[in-house]
Amino acid sequence: MKRLFLTLIFAAAGAALLVSLGLWQLQRLEWKRDILERIETTIAGPAAPLPATPDPETQKYQPVDLQGTIGEGELHVLVSVKRVGAGYRIIAPFTTEDGRTILLDRGFVATEDMAANRQTGAAHVTGNLHWPDDRNGSTPDNDVEGNIWFARDIEQMARVLGTEPVLVIVRAEDPTPPGVTPLPVDTSGIPNDHLQYAITWLSLAAIWLIMTAVYVLRMRKGKEG
Repeated sequence: MKRLFLTLIFAAAGAALLVSLGLWQLQRLEWKRDILERIETTIAGPAAPLPATPDPETQKYQPVDLQGTIGEGELHVLVSVKRVGAGYRIIAPFTTEDGRTILLDRGFVATEDMAANRQTGAAHVTGNLHWPDDRNGSTPDNDVEGNIWFARDIEQMARVLGTEPVLVIVRAEDPTPPGVTPLPVDTSGIPNDHLQYAITWLSLAAIWLIMTAVYVLRMRKGKEG
């Protein structure tokens, strides 16, 4: 009897822990959904002029409307696009009407089209301020000499192109540059796996209880036998 009692206590404690983890993940799911909704609202909000001193904490994803000139010279950031394949993000210097020069992420060019000349000069750009976090522990160092970049390191790119360390990701560029496909910011790259985690923990709780029930039944049958 004592053995049965201890088994049930152990089973109840384990199930309670697993259920609590599952419920916590459901709470995190709602929290993440709220964050993603706020980001999407910001991305799609009204465009504004370029802030005097852009703040990565409060103005990330801020839509901007810019008139100016796309300069010569560009950086190539290696990237892969689903159903298209490998290519490069094109980062170019952009000088606004009031004389500020910033970084402009114009979008994607497929590897086979890299040799083509990109349209530069006067342009009207709408886009979003962004401070991307492309680098992780396995990201190689950028090959600055070979102009093959593996991460959009804003400070380093700004030094190479002689711009402010400010990056705008293009949503639309007028006139439209042939062969360049904008890769505007969105929330698709922000993971939200909390529902899967919740299902995993709650499933483990159910399995835990089922295994306990099977064990108890076998234990009782053994005693009756």
